[in-house]
Amino acid sequence: MTAHSLLQTSAARALVDQLVVCGVERVFCVPGESYLPVLDACYEWNLPLTVCRNEGGAAMMAEAYGKATGKAGVCFVTRGPGAANAFAGVHVAQHDSTPMILFIGQVERFVRDRGAFQEVDYRAMFGGHAKWVAEVNEGARIKEYVQRAFGVACAGRPGPVVLSLPKDMLEERIAERPYPAHVVADTAPGAAEMAELQRLLERAQRPLLVLGGTRWDARARRAAHEFATAYDLPVATSYRRLPLFDALDPHYAGDLGLNANPALVKRVQESDLLILAGGRLGEIASQSYQLLDIPKPRMTFVHVYPEAEEFGRVYAPDLAIHASPNAFAAALAALRAPRAIPWREETQRAHEEYLRFSSTAEPSGEVDLARVMMWLSDNLPKDAIVCNGAGNYASWIHRYYRFCGLATHIAPTSATMGYGVPAAVAMQQVFPHRLVLSIAGDGDFLMNGQEFATAAQYGLPIVAIVCDNASYGTIRMHQERHFPGRVIGTELKNPDFAAFARAFGGFGAIVERTAEFAEAFGAARASKLPAILHVKMDPDRITPTASLAAIRAAGPSKL
Repeated sequence: MTAHSLLQTSAARALVDQLVVCGVERVFCVPGESYLPVLDACYEWNLPLTVCRNEGGAAMMAEAYGKATGKAGVCFVTRGPGAANAFAGVHVAQHDSTPMILFIGQVERFVRDRGAFQEVDYRAMFGGHAKWVAEVNEGARIKEYVQRAFGVACAGRPGPVVLSLPKDMLEERIAERPYPAHVVADTAPGAAEMAELQRLLERAQRPLLVLGGTRWDARARRAAHEFATAYDLPVATSYRRLPLFDALDPHYAGDLGLNANPALVKRVQESDLLILAGGRLGEIASQSYQLLDIPKPRMTFVHVYPEAEEFGRVYAPDLAIHASPNAFAAALAALRAPRAIPWREETQRAHEEYLRFSSTAEPSGEVDLARVMMWLSDNLPKDAIVCNGAGNYASWIHRYYRFCGLATHIAPTSATMGYGVPAAVAMQQVFPHRLVLSIAGDGDFLMNGQEFATAAQYGLPIVAIVCDNASYGTIRMHQERHFPGRVIGTELKNPDFAAFARAFGGFGAIVERTAEFAEAFGAARASKLPAILHVKMDPDRITPTASLAAIRAAGPSKL
């Protein structure tokens, strides 16, 4: 059969055909003239679109989708300014190891390299932040590029892929050829590596397992719990990977995030066998690279990761296991725990330290955010999803909210502001029967708060909690630490966020005292509308353990 005898279609239609073949169930976008043929193909396929108010929000929704499902989130944006707005979402995907594909409309091929209207070289723009950046210049190869994009985004250490789509290429008539879905290799550990891990465990006195990274599914998480139970191992999670282990499991020791429990930090440093499965121990989890010696940690260090290039990049492991978390977790079932477990009491003590740390709070003004987080943790369904961006308010989430289920915390390890609302919108669409929260600071919320309009448009009953301390609080904290009393650029004059919600047809309420929160939250849920709870915070209470007054009184510290 020749190409001429095959059915003809447009490159845009072939692109959308391949999205469907690759299992895409939803596309996040801001519509643009540069890729109108793709939108028309989506119309023909009846492929669900989430139409957003800013490309940054759309890209973050696609990233959140990838983070929660393990499948590549798909985002379409227009050229130039649209692509620039979407850059933040690509940055999150790169740092968070999230599979994501960003499609960008591009100028016509015949005007390339002339500085045409909104023309950008996307290889140069995204080259350092994506696993692969390419421009599809032949319509006949569109399915090939799309299939490869999914494979690259999901394989090894997952990450973002960017494909540029010249407008005239999308309109080309091409031969319709079937193309298979992408295949993702699931690298498994070798028998020799697992035997060595067994030997190291048999010799250990103070082992600790740290879970991190992506490519964990429910079966792998369950296998990790079973392994921890069999060996009575203490288990910690890395920064913003809290849902990888049930916080109420007696083996949980806490998370290695910002303002980590000092007892957990000490426990890591005193361990004689540290097993890092799935993660990289970046700057936050490694406590600014002070947790372990570089390049050789003083304890025996086992690193399990799906990308070989990561081994020795910062820390030289005694045992490197090149495997995805899913395959590694499955292989753990073959290990046999010793009859005598010398660290049993330490595991119990580690969990007790976590419970004590996550329930101890200092008074913090009329609204005690610690008590609010404890109330949410105690009263929300265990499958509720909490989304947040960046800011000091997140310290209260990490410390006091106890995550029990997989994919119940959707937050950027890159600590990107403006993430919580877009992520909540995406999660409510993906999981329509689950409770979804966005928790944000005031500055954080207004980075992408316009996506509350998207929640209203689609009738998504997210609950957005805005913690208002009238400042860019994290920056103010550092400002007072280094330049006490010399406040500039960090104070904010905020709107009435409850009125903001009502302006879009949602529910809004103001919370000025801790005792008011539960009733306001109940009213927000009862409304069945997208809701905002405007929580008025004491500007002086900057973290769960620090106040601006105390930081200022301590005098300046070195930058």
